Amino acid sequence: MTSGISGDGVPILLGLIGRGIARSRSPAMHMAEARAQGLTLLYRVLDMDAPPRRGLDLAGMLAAAEAAGFDGLNVTHPFKTEVTGLLDEVSKDARAVGAVNTVLLGGGRRIGHNTDLWGFAESLRRGLADAPRGHVLLIGAGGAGGAVGHALARSGVARLSIHDCLPDRAEALADRLSDPGGGCAVRAIADPAALIRDDRPDGIVNATPMGMAGHPGMAVAPDLLCPEIWVADIVYVPLETPLLAAALRAGCRVLPGAGMALFQAVRAFELFTGRPADPARMRAAFERFDAGRARS
Repeated sequence: MTSGISGDGVPILLGLIGRGIARSRSPAMHMAEARAQGLTLLYRVLDMDAPPRRGLDLAGMLAAAEAAGFDGLNVTHPFKTEVTGLLDEVSKDARAVGAVNTVLLGGGRRIGHNTDLWGFAESLRRGLADAPRGHVLLIGAGGAGGAVGHALARSGVARLSIHDCLPDRAEALADRLSDPGGGCAVRAIADPAALIRDDRPDGIVNATPMGMAGHPGMAVAPDLLCPEIWVADIVYVPLETPLLAAALRAGCRVLPGAGMALFQAVRAFELFTGRPADPARMRAAFERFDAGRARS
């Protein structure tokens, strides 16, 4: 499977497809890292909610991006699962997860990868390295939830409970993750509040859009949180979601979504360019984005 866009000195054109993504930090991270490495890279936000694209479906958007000469795309909510059926080839991780967030375009082919899996695993490794992982509750089994579920199963979690508003989706993810010799016992559950009360998990991960700008709500009621539970969120707009704010008030250790956003971009940059990225530089670009908004 090929990866990387060849040709030093040749401009690289990338884009992000999703809904409600005007405040994405992906362009800033990728373009800053490209400049630091002497590459010419343009990264455009292709918000499907924006008026110029409201008449397009995902297939039409992919075709338009190819026709416009895009070299690669990131794909985010709500298209990570749908896009898999529009590709010529997918990586092993993307196939396992059932979702794609990075697409390489070229030679008339579309090749899909999933960098969310490694992105969350690396964020967890760095941000909560010593957190207990005997039992973790994952809320959300969609495209991002699938990646997080695989990352948790590979990161030493002994028991993984999965809830989704669509029970069949939680069951399907649990089935994909169940491996008799894998060391992680996985099950789908219907009532996360009852689980927290009766079989308190060591950690809770929100892999739904709840808490994101335009998606109000909290995956877990505040009165269910206690200091013995660590809480992770994959949402990073805002950086402190209502769930994380409630978890901090309850004395929980927290893992913000910024880490997953950063490390999935680190891996995607390598796929797009064939060059390793500097996480510290990309983190600085991520943080400058917020500083710029605060001054404006």
